[in-house]
Amino acid sequence: MDRGGSPWLVGPEPARVDGVRSGPVTSHSHVTRGVLSVVCFSLALAGAGTAQEARSGSGATSQLLSESARISLVTILPGKKVYSLFGHNALRVYDPERGIDIAYNYGVFHFGNPLVFSAKFAYGDLNYRLDRQSYERMVAFYPVEEERPVIEQVLDLDPEQREAIFRFLEWNAQPENAYYRYDFYYDNCATRIRDVLEENLGEALQVGAADPEVTMRQLLDPYLAERSWLHFGMDAGQGLPADAPATSRTELFLPDRLASWAAAARVREPGGERPLVAHTDTIGWTPASATPLRRAPNWPLLLMTAVLGLVAWITLVDLRSNRSGRAWLDVPFFAMLGLAGLLIVFLWFIALHAVTKRNVNLLWALPTNLALAWATVRCSGKRWVEGLLWGTAIAGLLFALGWPLWSQEVPLATLPLALAVALRTAGLALARRRAEAAV
Repeated sequence: MDRGGSPWLVGPEPARVDGVRSGPVTSHSHVTRGVLSVVCFSLALAGAGTAQEARSGSGATSQLLSESARISLVTILPGKKVYSLFGHNALRVYDPERGIDIAYNYGVFHFGNPLVFSAKFAYGDLNYRLDRQSYERMVAFYPVEEERPVIEQVLDLDPEQREAIFRFLEWNAQPENAYYRYDFYYDNCATRIRDVLEENLGEALQVGAADPEVTMRQLLDPYLAERSWLHFGMDAGQGLPADAPATSRTELFLPDRLASWAAAARVREPGGERPLVAHTDTIGWTPASATPLRRAPNWPLLLMTAVLGLVAWITLVDLRSNRSGRAWLDVPFFAMLGLAGLLIVFLWFIALHAVTKRNVNLLWALPTNLALAWATVRCSGKRWVEGLLWGTAIAGLLFALGWPLWSQEVPLATLPLALAVALRTAGLALARRRAEAAV
């Protein structure tokens, strides 16, 4: 999901895999084994029928996998880079008799032009796809290059279940079926694998996990403990839908929670039940892997508190001197607030993201602040400016007073920021009225 990395090559151009530009593997042995694996894999698929047949199993006259084949859930633990903070999942199909060792990865996308990619990501129209990749190359990258352990959970499946999953993955990996619109919470590398297991195991899959007593937004808190600014930005950009209660199923958008879910799941059979996971192997585990994240200082809160103090002091001075604005303060202050407001409006009303709608942070980040950035120093004596100042002050005060009552969870740093907005705009409005009265 690694925002949802690997250096795997996909096609003639470097692909982006969960946020990392791919690069070649230099080991000749890796290349040789990869070529042989592809050849054997192709031979194994010969005569399998159409893609639809591979999916449904109809028309198949032979098993694609041998009795020694196994399917594993692979979990790559979170890393230190931004794109890797939440981890990643893949499915491994390993069949030594057929020469198959393939990782099926739902986190592949082409980065392309950075501006185009950023625009698509912000809009919520980013296409990811399922791709077959060398498992050997995957485990050669994560533990070594990024120092991220790889956990492989070998699934205890019967031959029919392994065959069904393999055929489904092969169907899904076809170019006409591989693409899907990425959604961080509801459709990513982890949820896709959850769906694969549910669809192909059906009622045989038994899951008794309890719902976590947290919201979808709160599930991210442990992963963002060391990134206070990123935490602030993500919380401020998400609206009320992100505060929906998480369930034992929806929490599986996080790769390590999917691993825990698999470890607790069971498979029903005629004679009873068996654990879904037969055994677990770990690659690249170090003592540091078990070290919990240390919560960083809340830098946004400290900065916004300092801003509130500065704004309060300058506003008091301006009121005493009947000064109706300071360009060095008001222009950048209101400009940044206005740009933040435009972003929130875009995410709410234009973007396709479901979790960015109905965002109460718009009260302190009104796009009209852009007009104030210009009007407070250029439009003296204009009645509409005073009205806009009072309206902005009321909105900021409303946000601050309602802060503990909002159904939406908002960052603590927004409280002093909203107070600063209300105080500065009210102070400027009063200063303008005094100046008019003195004339």
